[in-house]
Amino acid sequence: MDKQQFFEQIKKSVIEGNKEEAVALAKKATEEKLDLNEVIEKGYVPAIQEVGDLWEKGEYFLPELITSAECMKAAMGILQPELAKANIPTKSCGKVVIGTVEGDIHDIGKNLVASMLGANGFEVVDLGADVKLDQFIKKAQEENADLICLSALLTTTMLGQKKLIEMLKEKNLYGQFKVMVGGAPVNRQWAENIGADGYADNAITAVEEAKKLMGITS
Repeated sequence: MDKQQFFEQIKKSVIEGNKEEAVALAKKATEEKLDLNEVIEKGYVPAIQEVGDLWEKGEYFLPELITSAECMKAAMGILQPELAKANIPTKSCGKVVIGTVEGDIHDIGKNLVASMLGANGFEVVDLGADVKLDQFIKKAQEENADLICLSALLTTTMLGQKKLIEMLKEKNLYGQFKVMVGGAPVNRQWAENIGADGYADNAITAVEEAKKLMGITS
């Protein structure tokens, strides 16, 4: 099988949500000593981008999106440790600290955004749900993050997004990290009003917005 056929098999596995196959192909790539960065860039990344396109066209829905993101995550779980072992640098779009703000235990949407960011080349540090605001800042500093993503599913907890930006200003850290907000009650107007750098209303636009904030055009 030539490389192009192999990449097509990878794409098919992710697009169809076949996790077992996506993982098996990742293992095969490591066993056959293929260029793993090329495998990611020409197999897995185009696949998840196509899934995003299908979702935007209304041909794919949330379950398909979640399944494909899980395929990608599982495959990366095989490939990235191998790259690290061989001291091969992986191309990263940037490092993201993500979580649902304090007082909010909803995390399905946040989990999907985290998976899709990871699938599209971002290093993701997921703090989970009900995260204290100072923990976001502490972790962003520890990890030297580029972007802080704050999810809020309640009108009461979305105020935490505003508070975090105020805290960054108080600590003279405003501008050191880009801040992106999202969640059911959140809209672009709110994001602009509180001084957030970006806003996303779903996992696909979160990837697009994050890339834009990192200055990535493609």
